[in-house]
Amino acid sequence: MAGSRLGRPIRVADLGVGTLANRLAGEGLQIRLGPFNIRVQSDLGSIAKLADSLYGPYPLAAADAIADFHVEISRPKNLRRWLRPQCHFYLDGRSPFAPYPVEHAFPALEWGINWCVATRAHHLLMLHAAVVERGGLAMLFPAWPGHGKSTLCAALIHSGWRLLSDEFGLVRPCDGMLLPIPRLIPLKNESIAVIGRFRPEAVIGPCFFGTRKGTVAHVRPPTESVSRSQEPARPRWLIFPRWVADAPLSLSPISKSDAFLMVASNSFNYEVLDETAFRLVSEMVGRCACRSLVYSDLDEAVSALDALARFDDE
Repeated sequence: MAGSRLGRPIRVADLGVGTLANRLAGEGLQIRLGPFNIRVQSDLGSIAKLADSLYGPYPLAAADAIADFHVEISRPKNLRRWLRPQCHFYLDGRSPFAPYPVEHAFPALEWGINWCVATRAHHLLMLHAAVVERGGLAMLFPAWPGHGKSTLCAALIHSGWRLLSDEFGLVRPCDGMLLPIPRLIPLKNESIAVIGRFRPEAVIGPCFFGTRKGTVAHVRPPTESVSRSQEPARPRWLIFPRWVADAPLSLSPISKSDAFLMVASNSFNYEVLDETAFRLVSEMVGRCACRSLVYSDLDEAVSALDALARFDDE
């Protein structure tokens, strides 16, 4: 078993950079990420250092646990490794993507793990949504890239909400509950400085410039979100966000039919699950308050969503 330290599971940060580097270069580091066990390998020293700081709060999986995904981010396994400083993301020993510049190895690893979940976890309905929780109830933000969901999510989890996910609304088919997978939140371009100003105490990793998605930096979830990653939540609010520069705040009801279409169209595997997906989305929309959010100011947006949740509690 992975064992425990002072009554809690052993975490990545307990190992130290040297042990991390040895494990990553050898048998791999098996991390528990919500409902998944991820075995990570790498021959890159930069990955060990970033794992120590950004993966630090995550628990190690039991030594005898079966890994859901075997991933690796390493130099090419041929002579090209000596010609250009590149790296490949591997899943089960195969590389599904073109090589990345070696300086982008960490964001490539993060994108690759997301890809593994999105393409293989079909026992769950996977919504493309950020999800936060308070009092056992979840607020979902289905949105396509560029609508500000990651920035809003990062603000909320540093304002009293628990992170379930920035990327995946994982719906359990048997009961419609949302399963946490509280991974790092990738911020892009201007959003990095926005969150740094909004919550200076937020742990934000280094900036990676010139990636396929622009400048990227990763926000580490609060330790509580990681330690509660086995606690599901019941969906209660569906918020469809859109950041618009200088726009006044607007939090407006939308119809259940519009909400259904937007949730279904923001799913990774709606067509794969077919009738099950239809049932789960119908039930979710039926039990949730559905709102459209337009915002430009994070403080205003967080206050409005806090007020919505408080009103629901009264």
